[in-house]
Parts: sequence; C-alpha cells; structure tokens
Amino acid sequence: MTVGEQVFGYFIPTVNLMGVGAHKEIPDQVKVLGGSNVLIVTDAFLGRPGGMADDIKGMLEAENIKVTIYAGAEPNPTDVNVHDGLKVYQECGADMILSLGGGSSHDCAKGIGIVATNGGNIRDYEGINKSSKAMPPFIAVNTTAGTASEMTRFCIITNTSNHVKMAIVDWRCTPNIAINDPLLMAGMPPALTAATGMDALTHAIEAYVSVAATPVTDSAALMAIKLISQYLRAAVANGENMEARDKMAYAEFLGGMAFNNASLGYVHAMAHQLGGFYNLPHGVCNAILLPHVEAFNLIACPERFVDIAVAMGENVEGLSVRDAADKALSAIRKLSADVGIPAGLTELGVKEEDLKTMAENAMKDACALTNPRKATLNDIVGIYKTAL
Repeated sequence: MTVGEQVFGYFIPTVNLMGVGAHKEIPDQVKVLGGSNVLIVTDAFLGRPGGMADDIKGMLEAENIKVTIYAGAEPNPTDVNVHDGLKVYQECGADMILSLGGGSSHDCAKGIGIVATNGGNIRDYEGINKSSKAMPPFIAVNTTAGTASEMTRFCIITNTSNHVKMAIVDWRCTPNIAINDPLLMAGMPPALTAATGMDALTHAIEAYVSVAATPVTDSAALMAIKLISQYLRAAVANGENMEARDKMAYAEFLGGMAFNNASLGYVHAMAHQLGGFYNLPHGVCNAILLPHVEAFNLIACPERFVDIAVAMGENVEGLSVRDAADKALSAIRKLSADVGIPAGLTELGVKEEDLKTMAENAMKDACALTNPRKATLNDIVGIYKTAL
C-alpha cells in the first residue's frame, strides 16, 4: 500500500467458508491443504476437556488426521504464549496450524506460524511485512463476531518485557482458509457478544474514515456498520438468535475486509496500549474510545461521518453536514450504552498517571499511520482523559 501514490493492495484469505454448519467442512479443508498432523491453537476455555477443541479434534481424528491441542492463548496473547506454542508445534511434528476461537487464538497462531518458518523471536516481526517465508498451512476457525483476525494480515502480540502490544502487519500471516459458522458463536455470553460486536463496529468506522480507504473497502465498511447497527442489540439480548448471529458473523467479516486493506486509526493505536498496560479486553477498550477519537477526527472528513450516521439508521434529512455528522457520534454512544459497555476507562482501572506513556506508545503504533486527523502527544493524552 502506497497512499501517496494511490497504489493499494487488497488482502483476504484464499478460501472463506461462511454460514450455519460451515465448520463441518474442517476435515475436508485440512486435506485440501495437505495436512496430516494438525496443531490446534486455542484458549483455555475452548481447550478444556470435552470442549470445542476436543470436538474439532474428534472430527479430524475420525479422518485419520493426527491432532495436538495447544490451549495457551491468553486473552491478550503474549510473546511467551507464542514461544510455548512454537515448542509444542515443533515437538509434535505438526505440518499445519488450525486456530480456534477469537482474535487471541488467531493472533497466537499467527505468531507461532511466523516464527516456525522464519526463526528468531516474534518480537523480531513487529511492524509491516517483516517475515520473508510463508507460514505453515493455516486454517482459522472463528467463534466470535468481532476481531476478524481469522481473515486479516494483522497479528497483535504483547511484548512482556515492556507491556506494549506489538502490531505485526504481514500479508504472509493471512490464513489460507477462514471459517465463520454462527453455530460456534451461539454460546458467547452477552458481555463478550457486546465487546466483540463493538470491536467490529470500530474496525468498520476506522476503515471508512482511514486515509487509505478505497471504494472497495468503503462498500464493506458501510455494510458492516449497517448490519451491526441492526443486529448487535438482538445478538446481545438472545445469543440463540441465529439470524442475529449469522448477520453479525457477516458484519465482522466485512469489517475485517475493510480494515485489512484500509487499516485503522487512533482508536486501535490507543486501545493496544490499554491492553498492554492493564491486560484489558480489547473490544471494550475500543468501544469506550471510539466516540472520543471520532469526535476528534470529525473535522477531517465530516461527509464520511454523515454516511456513517445514515448507515446506523439515523435520520439526517434537513440537517447541515456538521449537524448530520454529529448524529454518527450520538448513534455510536447509544449503541454502546444499549449493549452494556462501561461508560469510561476509570471503571476499568485506568490511571491518569499512565496516560502520557501510553500516548507516546500509541503514536508509534502502526495503526496510527492511517488516521484521518494527525494528533500531537497532547491531543492523544487529551482523548484518553475525555474517555476516563
């Protein structure tokens, strides 16, 4: 991607399987990729005895495919998780990776895969396109409707030495096959449904106002915003609502299509620091920061915020561009409140004395590069303060 010269790349998995029952295709897709010895990378909950990882393992073993489960992906996966998972990958002699879960599992799997073929430490790959060799064959099976890590080239890993979330943006860590089955999302509790849904909304909005946005990413972003505005409340209210789950699965995927190619902005750059400092849930941090960052961004592209307001179902007829743009911010706040997102960062234990350090780190984050309005250090500190 070269923004100044208007040359843009477009990144997406080669195969994307979606819809109710899509996960039943896993054994066939493993065979398509030539896998015979699979490492499943997941979290402690999905990897518990008798959990979803065991179910997937049984499906594969029934097809004479060897399987090892690594359930060490923490909610904010670390370089230690990657190191430990790599050791399991090497010891079991795996020839492919299958991630199962939300963004934490997918990102941990990406880290393992990068180091498995490129060597060194995952810390060596912070930044953009630092790897030089392809990962092992990689299937990402998604169980949340939020991060879109199952289909992106983004990998976020916490550096345990300085508590900074490293943004690894590398086309080689894009999964070969992404599977989104709403049946696997039905068990998400309301709070996780809300947090991941607001994460997906943040992806779509940040991509839509990004300086790297294109007509291709715009179409995906606006549809994601529309679907989330229509279906997130219903998915939070009743997790067994398959229509809402299905539409949210499409929405998070569309949001991923948008930001995977247009990138993000200060919401993510700032949220990464909150996750690294305090080990806070990423989606909740995004949701709290989103209206505050976009209030800062609004003067850079007010017409785009009018589009966002319309996509969120707001009536802007007869309003000036500026007043109509404000409708987007109020719609974001209403949706966030309706699904139970905390009102501010203070409720999460964030301390004012840490804001400057986090702001300094946020300005170095790769996601900050495509924000539509350029901020000073004081601006970022100020946004954090308004979000307290």
